Amino acid sequence: MLDVIGAGLPRTGTLTLKAALERLGFGPCYHMFEIFDHLELIDRWLPEPPGDPDGWARVFEGYRSVADWPAGFFWQPLADSFPEAKIVLTVRDVDRWYVSFQGMLRARHASMSDGPFERSFLRITPLLETMARTTFGTVEPFPDWLPGREQAAAAFHRHVARVVASLPANRLLVFDVREGWGPLCAFLGVPVPVGEPFPRLNDMDALEQRLGRLNGGGG
Repeated sequence: MLDVIGAGLPRTGTLTLKAALERLGFGPCYHMFEIFDHLELIDRWLPEPPGDPDGWARVFEGYRSVADWPAGFFWQPLADSFPEAKIVLTVRDVDRWYVSFQGMLRARHASMSDGPFERSFLRITPLLETMARTTFGTVEPFPDWLPGREQAAAAFHRHVARVVASLPANRLLVFDVREGWGPLCAFLGVPVPVGEPFPRLNDMDALEQRLGRLNGGGG
């Protein structure tokens, strides 16, 4: 049963959100890194994503929250399937987001190999490509999924506007992770951790280290 659904696009602080949710007791949080570490989770998405609440419950069995793609792409059916869950829409400056998203795709491309990790991960790549195409419009072959800055920024703003328009205010938090514990804890109805700084993770560094370890270690 999901308690929190992260609806933000990748590179909007989703790894920081994952760490914060887990610290607040809403973990484990399903993030792309979970797939990197547990490739068997890919089987839950195949041959296609679920179409009903029972199917989504199976995909996220063992998790209390989600953030980042692929989970966050399906925020709408997840919000419908888990009507008690709260939605956190992470946002950031669109120019910084665009540069970061480009960097993520390039880092992912540079890390690719013919090892067992890569061969297993490729099973979910068609789904990720469909998600990119749906979000941004027509896309080039990987790693050029992100279109030009203007088109990508329009998609970013379109996504934010759709989420905001689709959910009641008491169920949605539009959240910049730079805001820290305050708004997130108030929204989730939990106390702010005393004397503990809000996690601020450099997800690009974490991504490069994780991919290097997985491919370098043979999966």
